[in-house]
Amino acid sequence: MDLTPDRAALAVERHDCPDCDAPAGSACRTRGGKTAAKYHTPRFVLVPALREELEVLVPTDRHPGRAWKQGPALAVVPAPRTERPVRIGYARTSTARQELASQLEALHRAECHKVFKEQISTRVKVRPELEKALALAHQFKEAAPETPVILTVHELKRLARNAAELMTLSAELQAGGIQLELLTGPLTGIYDPNGMGAMFFAVLAVAGQIERNYIREKTLEGQVIAASKGNHGGRPKVIDDDMLTFAVALKDKGVPVPEIAKKLTIKVGKNTGKSPSVASLYRGLAEAEAAAVDDGLPMRPKPARIRQPGEPFTTEEIELRERLQSQPHPNAELR
Repeated sequence: MDLTPDRAALAVERHDCPDCDAPAGSACRTRGGKTAAKYHTPRFVLVPALREELEVLVPTDRHPGRAWKQGPALAVVPAPRTERPVRIGYARTSTARQELASQLEALHRAECHKVFKEQISTRVKVRPELEKALALAHQFKEAAPETPVILTVHELKRLARNAAELMTLSAELQAGGIQLELLTGPLTGIYDPNGMGAMFFAVLAVAGQIERNYIREKTLEGQVIAASKGNHGGRPKVIDDDMLTFAVALKDKGVPVPEIAKKLTIKVGKNTGKSPSVASLYRGLAEAEAAAVDDGLPMRPKPARIRQPGEPFTTEEIELRERLQSQPHPNAELR
């Protein structure tokens, strides 16, 4: 107990008792109309220094066990406000490859009462965990209007993708009287969306939109430069041109596609050294045939015929030999 018994009794009796309606200045009373031996719990928990106590006894000068009498009226002194701000944390990454650990650690250091986290793309408009965080913040504010409620994030870009979304969020925080806390960045601190805070949100919205446009322009420029060098991005093909040519040759010989797939080996990617799936091979063959039809070209070069010794020439071969023999030798003038 942080207070002596006499001071504890005085502090308790400065409040009316919620259980027995004993007014300020009087001890608690029993149902039989006698002075209680200890103060009722809902009464002494109103004193911050006594909230952890299991019981607070009534002093002997209040005559416990005797007929209860109303004591002198005391001016009710409100207990000093000791409310700690309620912090609701929110963490987000765009992809599963990005880590949440640093954000969560920062939110825990900020002593957030509840942390919501999710891995969802910035392009997705509906973010379930963010909505839950805002709903909980509104519930806290409605239950305890005098208690500061703060939505805490690691950095501003975790909340919105453009100026419109940030302004919508600002309006929602402003309507609920909820503050915003940024843990990192040049504008680290707690901001109230009322008064000057509204201007702060507007400036942040414009700055965030400018930054996103800059990043997008630089990304497009990089893609154009890479494409000019032959790098078009994307994942490497599972079945490259050499594998496809080999597969087409085996298919022409009547080898079943499942058997062909077993003879192929992926050269790049996470499945290097493995055989492609039958579905991938079917898809590659179909795309190759479609491309050949669109180009109006044969899908593959016509195989050359190897002439055996003593085999007679065909009509086409005889005509080709005659045309070659009739042409003048390129070095005839030098002779």
